[in-house]
Amino acid sequence: MTYETPAYAPPDSLRGLLQRGHGLGHLRALHDPAAAEHVYDCIRLERRWDSQCDARARYHARLVRDLGLPIGPLLDQLAGDEESVWRAVSVLELLALAGDGEAAEGLRDYVRHGEHWVGVLESIADAWPPAWWEGLREVALERLASEEEAPWARQPWEHFGVTRNPAAGRGPQPDPDRERLGTDALLALIAEPGTTAADTVGVLRILARRGPQPGLIPLVPLLGHPGVDRPLPGVRAALRRLGARALPEARTWARDERPWLAALGQEVLDDHPGPEALPGLLRELADLRHQEDWCGPDVTARRLAHIGPPAAAAVPPLRALLRETPHSYERADYLRAIAAIDPGAAEDLYKECLWDCEERTLLIAVAAAPATDPEVRARVVALRDDPLEDPDVRAAAAERAEGFDDRP
Repeated sequence: MTYETPAYAPPDSLRGLLQRGHGLGHLRALHDPAAAEHVYDCIRLERRWDSQCDARARYHARLVRDLGLPIGPLLDQLAGDEESVWRAVSVLELLALAGDGEAAEGLRDYVRHGEHWVGVLESIADAWPPAWWEGLREVALERLASEEEAPWARQPWEHFGVTRNPAAGRGPQPDPDRERLGTDALLALIAEPGTTAADTVGVLRILARRGPQPGLIPLVPLLGHPGVDRPLPGVRAALRRLGARALPEARTWARDERPWLAALGQEVLDDHPGPEALPGLLRELADLRHQEDWCGPDVTARRLAHIGPPAAAAVPPLRALLRETPHSYERADYLRAIAAIDPGAAEDLYKECLWDCEERTLLIAVAAAPATDPEVRARVVALRDDPLEDPDVRAAAAERAEGFDDRP
């Protein structure tokens, strides 16, 4: 998959803020007559640092709606290559959910006539209620007859009675019998000598949905990938959920002769540093920022957060990273670290982060933004009621809004 090379504007400029999906960019755009050009440019070109992690579609859709921008340029973008189409579709399908009938009909028309219609139909079937796309059944079946491969996605094809590509269901499948087992039984299954690596990974997925599992800690030495010097998928995430509870055993793992286990133990120890680690972490943060190595400061930020108030010298560079990074997925970690080190230093950031592009950042801001500010209360209520917004953000905003009083 290829993208146009992003040319990032200075982080404090409106264009730079919008390219980075920063909440302050949205707020400034509401009062800048040049904002429309920047918004269309951000949708037209791929600006994300990491297309697998960084979010932009809801942010761009909010900007188009809140600025009252015509969607004609987005509909015109559907005439471009597959990547251009995808960037436009991801915004248009959200605008349709927010009540834009022109966006909805534009996408339905693309399914009838567009080149990359299969992906667009599968995308809107995933995002929209069935009543919005089931009328496309006849045209979809007619056009599908000329496609070389059977479709892979589940919807809308199951709804239309179409047999999918046989390879589509080869990924990890849920195991109802194991799902019904208690946590102790699942942990015992991991410990059984005959349990395969694939079965262990499946059990780890089930346990992950049940929250932190202290019972996994003594089993970690069993969780190496057979014949490969690395832990099984899901082990690192399980240890992050456990936090400091894994520290005593991690000291033993760090001395193990197996490289993968020694490295895993050292990671746990590094993730829970004491004050003696502060000088090295501050140097690391400065180096990463100076080198513009945008993948990695989040790990350093989380480690600094464990040190707390003694790490006050980290607050200025963390605030700068919050504004500068194009890797927007990491912003939540910077915001959380600032709050852990100096809660007062985060208060002015929560409000602007209520317009951020990232769900994780929005969830932090929704929970922590000061309710004494009328604009904060209004924004939280708006997020609660916004059909364009992520369901988890809407739910968090609804919970927070319940605690607001009726003061103007």
